[in-house]
Amino acid sequence: MFWALFVIGHDCGHGSFSRRRWVNNLIGHLSHTPILVPFHGWRISHRTHHANTGNLDTDESWYPVSETKYNDMTWPEKLVRFYLPLFAYPVYLFRRSPSRPGGSHFLPGSPLFKPSEKRNVITSTIWLVGMIALLGWVGSQIGWLALAAYYGVPYVIFVVWLDLVTYLHHTEEDIPWYPDEDWFFLKGALSTIDRDYGIFNSIHHNIGTHVAHHIFLSIPHYHLEAATEAIKPVLGSYYRKSTTPIWQSFFRAYRTCHFVADQGSPLYYQRVKK
Repeated sequence: MFWALFVIGHDCGHGSFSRRRWVNNLIGHLSHTPILVPFHGWRISHRTHHANTGNLDTDESWYPVSETKYNDMTWPEKLVRFYLPLFAYPVYLFRRSPSRPGGSHFLPGSPLFKPSEKRNVITSTIWLVGMIALLGWVGSQIGWLALAAYYGVPYVIFVVWLDLVTYLHHTEEDIPWYPDEDWFFLKGALSTIDRDYGIFNSIHHNIGTHVAHHIFLSIPHYHLEAATEAIKPVLGSYYRKSTTPIWQSFFRAYRTCHFVADQGSPLYYQRVKK
């Protein structure tokens, strides 16, 4: 259920749920607030990600750090990014990603947002504060252990799955990354990969069809399979898909994808030399 709500809110954030902005904003808040995602804050940073995918200097999520940055990262940063990557999302909402100016998705003054977007950010934060207050009231009524069991556990599972899916969309040894001066939109949009999630494909709305999603941002999730089949013969070798089992793909990327070189283009993930 948490994942289903996220996908609906995701489509709202892209404006593909409805042709009316107010409907997208309303349904986006109704679907994202219960899973503790600030709709407008997330929508804006996610828009930045799509506008800069594959750009080492301006991408917003799950981009590689340079070798120098990796060596300079503090132990807590490396812990969250490389050793507990499937629990990174709540930290990202508060702290953003390494190499970017620190910014919260909840604060209107964050460098993530333009001055004209502050009202929207405040609106989503108010919705979220209301949700937290509601959870506090529910916990006081049914008990905190019950709240942890019926809300906390599903939330943790949702975070793990969201991080896993997002990480695997953009992390593979043969995915190229580009410095800003050698980047353009289509080149970056192709710097992603489709995955086969087996029995989970239909359960999580075929979100493994990620290449088409990055090329055509406004296609709703229920048309992505058809769009993928249509673009395959056009893209040819530029289309990437992995049929390796998901957890095997994750652990392979976990072991081998740590940073990219400081210079060059395109750049590919490298592993820490032991």
